[in-house]
Amino acid sequence: MTFLPANIGSFSKPVRQLWDDMNPCTLCPRTCEVERSKGETGFCGIACLPIVSSVGPHFGEESVLVGSGGSGTIFFAGCNLGCVFCQNFDISHHRHGRRMTIEQLAQSMLELQDYGCSNINFVTPTHVIPAITAAVELAKKDGLTLPIVYNTGGYDLVETLKLLDGFVDIYMPDMKYSNSEVAEELSAAPDYPEVNFAAVKEMHRQVGDLEVRNGLATRGLLVRHLVLPENLAGSFEIIDFLAGQISTSTTINVMDQYRPCYKASSHPKINRRPTPEEIESVRRYAIQKGLNVLS
Repeated sequence: MTFLPANIGSFSKPVRQLWDDMNPCTLCPRTCEVERSKGETGFCGIACLPIVSSVGPHFGEESVLVGSGGSGTIFFAGCNLGCVFCQNFDISHHRHGRRMTIEQLAQSMLELQDYGCSNINFVTPTHVIPAITAAVELAKKDGLTLPIVYNTGGYDLVETLKLLDGFVDIYMPDMKYSNSEVAEELSAAPDYPEVNFAAVKEMHRQVGDLEVRNGLATRGLLVRHLVLPENLAGSFEIIDFLAGQISTSTTINVMDQYRPCYKASSHPKINRRPTPEEIESVRRYAIQKGLNVLS
């Protein structure tokens, strides 16, 4: 049985290319090469159509995304990273949710817009981007005008990102690690630093620095960096990269939310929360380097 949409030929060339890149799948750095439109699954555990765990306004995102109506979040199950400390492991690793067609996904976006949300925020979209872009095209034909937020773990191929040029208004990638050994141990992705740095460069090339109007982000790059205990994330190297190779006007959220979750107890160095000083030292360094640090 094939799950390829019957009307795929009616979509734009980038959308059609993304579907082609899913069969065999080379969408992300894993290059699992499974035939997802035939129902096969690779590392992410998802075939061709997305599994959505929730849709709704979210008021816990960065203030520049929330506004009065919340950020219109669509949480996708599955993930191309294997983070041992994942706080959403029931979604990312256990893949709880319901399968959605392209038409249902488009309708969900329009309902979020009708609700009064400030944007459409795709959470963990990397592995299901063919369906997302197809749904965005459908939704825009029916009146969707909200900014599109690509809220990613940051393990994205430049070749795939280039096909998203024009679809995404706000890129919000994680920058998790600058050390490949740590990335391998904690996320099963030893090439994460090089892949992530290249991806962020491409994201910034497309949308530039974050633009905010009337308190709301409309376009640009917003980097998230989660501080880990004992500087395991390589925070200072990440900040140096942003200031030196992206822009000193880069907007960054230095996140203090880390807590041991999922399988973190099996890794002694991350089996505790970072100290206030560990967090504050990263925030101070980012400010010292001239970055726009969200409060």
